[in-house]
Amino acid sequence: MSYHKRNLTTDGKNAILGGVLYLVATPIGNLADISERALKVLSEVDFVAAEDTRNSGLLLSRFGISKPMISYFEHNKRERGMQIIERLKNGESCALITDAGTPAISDPGEDIVRLCAENGVTVTSIPGCCAAITALTLSGLSTTRFVFEGFLSTSKSERRERLDELSGDVRTMIFYEAPHKLRTTLDDLLKHFGDRQVALCREITKLNEEICRTTIAQAVEIYKEREPRGEYVLVVAGASKDAGKTDYPEDPVQHVEQLISEGMSKMDAIKAAAKARGVSKNEVYSLVMKKDEE
Repeated sequence: MSYHKRNLTTDGKNAILGGVLYLVATPIGNLADISERALKVLSEVDFVAAEDTRNSGLLLSRFGISKPMISYFEHNKRERGMQIIERLKNGESCALITDAGTPAISDPGEDIVRLCAENGVTVTSIPGCCAAITALTLSGLSTTRFVFEGFLSTSKSERRERLDELSGDVRTMIFYEAPHKLRTTLDDLLKHFGDRQVALCREITKLNEEICRTTIAQAVEIYKEREPRGEYVLVVAGASKDAGKTDYPEDPVQHVEQLISEGMSKMDAIKAAAKARGVSKNEVYSLVMKKDEE
């Protein structure tokens, strides 16, 4: 259990205190979206930790801010994270920023927050832009319940397993995707989810902002002709509440045979039947093998 309390306003409203990590949200496209408080923190901390010091250096220079910077990204987070922690424990203040949006969302910032919790270092957030939430509000889909999935795994088996798990989720789902992977991801969504509503959001808050509200099948067709450009946020409708109420034979073996007749391989049919019935794959496999031996 980690419990750490500190009065961040002891030295005056919005004072920048030593020994504190500030998670600072930055614009996702429109520089005018940066907050007054974010600029104050970036101007007054001892140093800035950034995913890409070149990109973030340009951002700071646009606002006339010059600060010592340290890189902190996926491939150096172990070593660099502890360096930052030591500086914080020695009384320095640090602002953590990502290339765009809120640190720790699909970002190694989550690791340093965990390190701070383990080392008794105070963390506070300067809220602002987040592409996932912005896209959700623009999607026209339900915002009552939603789940953020970020980027899908590049491993085919892990990707397939995750999409299978999500296929029956009734919550709205939010995914991030790079342009060169968009077509593959749309194909996978259609295969695992079937056709349902989706909003493809790109260039959010920028001059060429585009929100395409369509269906997954239509999106597949659209991007057969159109070249994907820019980073995408995909907001996908959840499954129908009746999606799990599937008509299938009472006999598990007949269920497998039905799925095979619809084009599935035997092993995929066994897995699908087991999942639908809420039983183990081995149980269905044994019944099928016994039937084959008769």
